[in-house]
Amino acid sequence: MNKGELVDAVSEKAGVTKKQADAVLTAALDVVIDAVAAGDKVTLVGFGSFEARHRKAREGRNPKTGDKMEIPATTVPAFSAGKLFKEKVAQAQ
Repeated sequence: MNKGELVDAVSEKAGVTKKQADAVLTAALDVVIDAVAAGDKVTLVGFGSFEARHRKAREGRNPKTGDKMEIPATTVPAFSAGKLFKEKVAQAQ
């Protein structure tokens, strides 16, 4: 499912126009991105949590040459699914 299909589904389920659903979805995603970028954790009960995680610097290998290289420390976004989300996915299998 891409963003357009998600907007269509939200629009139908919420009984609003596609334009309104797109505006709300875009705003909600922007708020989550801004909060995580600022170092905050965003928790949506039953759905999951978004947070920034720090990765330590580590040693890796260049796939072309096989030479050792240093991979720098970085911060990456992470999502942890909530209990309700995990149970729903497990039932679908």
